[in-house]
Amino acid sequence: MKANSLASMISSLNAVAMGESKADIVLKNCKLVNVYSREIVPEIHVAIKKDRIAYVGKDASHTAGEGTVIMDLQGKYIAPGFVDPHIHIDQYLLPSELAKKSLLSGTTSLFADPIDIVSVCGFRGFKEFVKLTQGLPMRFYHVVPGGLPVDRKFSHARTLTKKEELDGLKIENVIGLGEVFSWTRVTTQDPSTITSITNMLKNGGIINGHTAGASDKKLNAYIASGIFSCHEPIDYDQVLERLRLGMWVMMREGSIRRDLDKILPSVLSNKTYLDRLMFCTDGVTPKDIVEYGLIDHCVRKAISLGMDPIDAITIASKNSFEYYGMGKDLGAIAPGKLADILVLDDLERIMPDKVFVGGKLVVAHNRVVTDLPRVVIPNWMKKTVKTGTKFKEKDFIIKSKNNSEQVLVIRLDTEIITKMDNEELRVQDGNVASSYDKDIWKVAAIDRTYGTGKKTVAFLRNLGADIGAFGCTQSFHENDMIVIGSNESDMAFVANNLVKMQGGMLVAKDNKILSKFSLPLAGLISISPFEKTLDEYSDIDSKLADNGCKFRNPHLIPLFLPFLALPEIRILYTGVVDVKNRKYLKILNR
Repeated sequence: MKANSLASMISSLNAVAMGESKADIVLKNCKLVNVYSREIVPEIHVAIKKDRIAYVGKDASHTAGEGTVIMDLQGKYIAPGFVDPHIHIDQYLLPSELAKKSLLSGTTSLFADPIDIVSVCGFRGFKEFVKLTQGLPMRFYHVVPGGLPVDRKFSHARTLTKKEELDGLKIENVIGLGEVFSWTRVTTQDPSTITSITNMLKNGGIINGHTAGASDKKLNAYIASGIFSCHEPIDYDQVLERLRLGMWVMMREGSIRRDLDKILPSVLSNKTYLDRLMFCTDGVTPKDIVEYGLIDHCVRKAISLGMDPIDAITIASKNSFEYYGMGKDLGAIAPGKLADILVLDDLERIMPDKVFVGGKLVVAHNRVVTDLPRVVIPNWMKKTVKTGTKFKEKDFIIKSKNNSEQVLVIRLDTEIITKMDNEELRVQDGNVASSYDKDIWKVAAIDRTYGTGKKTVAFLRNLGADIGAFGCTQSFHENDMIVIGSNESDMAFVANNLVKMQGGMLVAKDNKILSKFSLPLAGLISISPFEKTLDEYSDIDSKLADNGCKFRNPHLIPLFLPFLALPEIRILYTGVVDVKNRKYLKILNR
């Protein structure tokens, strides 16, 4: 959403405040959640001109004229719109569908890191994805991905050149560099990483951080390099260490991790300053949007843990905008600010009755009441699953002339955590076979970005489902096609159908589809309405669970199997990687 600058509005706002000109909208009889004075101010009136607030006080009658819309809020609370300062929105949902759910929850601004779109579609895709957020009735800000490549030795994702990173800053609402999560590349002064950071700082870009595992001198070196935020602390001690060093901390409560329970009780009991704390989700699945919400859930959660509602709302609004240097425009209800306003019946449920963005009513009575622009997706972004071949059973065979083989196994301890394991497997007709009894599966990582048809086939333990195969084209942040199978025939069937679908998730048995989730935009994002996306997303996990899968969120397994930012063992189309020791591993232990 494009905003009128404060500089361009000075005369008109001044005139309305003085009663010399008339407001477009007056909200009367409000209880103001004041994030500056930390109080509830009763009987407040707010006058809005165009998209900014001209007056906040006890009587706005002098700002009202014949053309002024006057809304009597009958003593309801008003609060600034919520903001998610770090979220990956290039997953599952179109930005337009996410916008609807965000607005209904009172989240009026999102700061997006579209790292996976870039890993598949490069700078051209980044520009097109930003376009998909323009014209929507909420505020989207973007950062140029700072996490690619994850590991230069192994990563094969598309990345941006230094020129493209700087060109990205010239795009409207692109404000800096996304999370630099390979912090060792900062502390060891990797030349490419330091150049990216330096370029951003020289050009006024903000840089988001990721400091999982860093402390003491390493954390100091990272912060001294101009990276002042982190969303990775998982407990109070980690939060406090970062606050003491001047960092801003985004407390995460999203689909991958929920950390507020381990952080906020100690924040409250120790009376820790709150001015550098924020809430973030890091990313939310369709199912969790329905079950929990977005930043509204963080506010409710904080209140339930004992936080004053005013403080929770301040963390959800003002703090994030001050971190991003946007405090003069956003984060509060005050003269000169953009009129992003929530109308709340109470300060417990945090369910907005009305939502204004830039002075425009966008939500009323749990309905989006504004039009959204038609979504136009370039055709090339719906044709990104390229394998260069039609798969056959033989493509998933691991050959051996022996009767059995000692093999390397990727053991799933959770959907995300992997460990290195070994197993002896039978060889059948020259093929090292998976084992139902031992819960050993074959797993393939396939290049689906460059069309080479290259792949690695290895072994996986602990899926525990009575299916033929499960595949996915979305994986952090390499976006290989991952296919897990109990037999080669179903693996080929799933791989071929994922290509035919041009992206998504698929569960099959006996060459029949049990469940599918279509993700044709870059192989990452559904182009369907939210309700259909939710149904397809939920059905994948349900089918796997109904068929005996051991894990609650099995869709996460293929997403994380190639993720090089986590130990211990990962699979790419180029091979199986020991992440800690940074080396490829042999699949057959000969």
